[in-house]
Amino acid sequence: MNRDIKSWGIQTVNPATGADLAFHPFIEDNAVDGVLQRAALGFETWRDMGMAARLELLKQFGAAIESAKENLARQASIEMGKPITQSLAEIDRCVQLTRWIVENTPRILTPREVNIPTGRAWLRFDPVGTVFGITPWNFPFYQIIRAAVPIMAGGNGYLVKPAECTMQCGLMLNDIAASVGMGDVFIAANFRREQSRQIIQDKRIAGVALTGSVAAGRAISQLAGEAGKKTVMELGGSDPFIILADADLEKAVDGAVASRFGNAGQVCIAAKRFIIDESIAEDFSDRFAERIAAIQPGDPLDRETFLGPMSRIDLRDALHKQVQMAVKEGAKLVVGGSKPRQPGAWYAPTLLTDVTPEMACFREELFGPVACVIVAKDTDDAIRLANDSDFGLSSSLWTKDLAKAERLAGEIEAGAVNINKGSSSDPNLPIGGIKASGYGRELTEFGLLEFMNIKPVWAAT
Repeated sequence: MNRDIKSWGIQTVNPATGADLAFHPFIEDNAVDGVLQRAALGFETWRDMGMAARLELLKQFGAAIESAKENLARQASIEMGKPITQSLAEIDRCVQLTRWIVENTPRILTPREVNIPTGRAWLRFDPVGTVFGITPWNFPFYQIIRAAVPIMAGGNGYLVKPAECTMQCGLMLNDIAASVGMGDVFIAANFRREQSRQIIQDKRIAGVALTGSVAAGRAISQLAGEAGKKTVMELGGSDPFIILADADLEKAVDGAVASRFGNAGQVCIAAKRFIIDESIAEDFSDRFAERIAAIQPGDPLDRETFLGPMSRIDLRDALHKQVQMAVKEGAKLVVGGSKPRQPGAWYAPTLLTDVTPEMACFREELFGPVACVIVAKDTDDAIRLANDSDFGLSSSLWTKDLAKAERLAGEIEAGAVNINKGSSSDPNLPIGGIKASGYGRELTEFGLLEFMNIKPVWAAT
């Protein structure tokens, strides 16, 4: 297949080997209107069938995903390099989320009576239409499910453009949706960027949900804003991992390794800036370096592998340039910092110390297996350094003083604070950011209500 013919479609590549996987042609320009019309009609049928029937189909959707768990996980590992145990865990999260939504939607969306001085009033929660999703590759199944299932539970339709390099994962979900009778309300297709712009501006699309880079978020939110469309944006992050002087250092190091190097560091809410009290900074850095140096990248399909390749060679090369710039600016390269001489998008697990706020690696998001250590003078300085960022997605705080941790949680500028644990998502908790990390929330009732028309009805008596 000629990769130069990019206007025809997308060639996916196995990042562990560099070998071609599949060529996915783009939807023809003259077929986009038909997809939009199909989505519009599908939404009307979905909206009118009632909550109980919708939730039953979503329940079947989740069960079908669970039944296909091994095949789906294998595809994620082949298409983006995620170690198979982490791919299997991703499918488990999809199933867990779907169950939570099916069980809790009636409680959240049942009309609510409102006390009012005159007459009778209540709140309805009505769907707004079809939502267009644009999703990333780092969790090729969960990122789609996390947006789609709550949106659809409320009676909306979902039309999604999966990430290009993990297109097959998105298309597999499309097939599963069709197999349970949701093929006209959950639609995944390979759209070109120009077609995506057309879709966002179309009157048959009610809103846009995007998880991606800051640049993509700004471009899409501007386009959607011009068309008067509601958007939810989960963008980049440079999450602080703050270790105070009284922290359990052994547990903090364990958490640091898991949070930075899981999924090859390609996680929006992964720890990226390790801000350490100066009294323990040397001890932490030595332990952290020893653990990082012991990580052996391996075959993503081997169940013993913890660290696989990055998802794409171009992203690996961009990360390497960021590491080289950090060293040029004065950071100390302690571990890694190299591209192995083998096919694929491999990058050595890397530790940079002596990082300061003046360096680009402190300011930018490093989306890969690279950790940056910053030394803080004391607790106040640690919080100052954590907040000295354009990002505000998630954070992690380590201390044995829980009362202090609860107080500091209010001072940390982030969408979430995790105390004595790495950042993670759970169906019981909302996820989303502030500042350049985006706006709006996914998961729980807050995410479920993002694309609902919260409609008061007030009747005179």
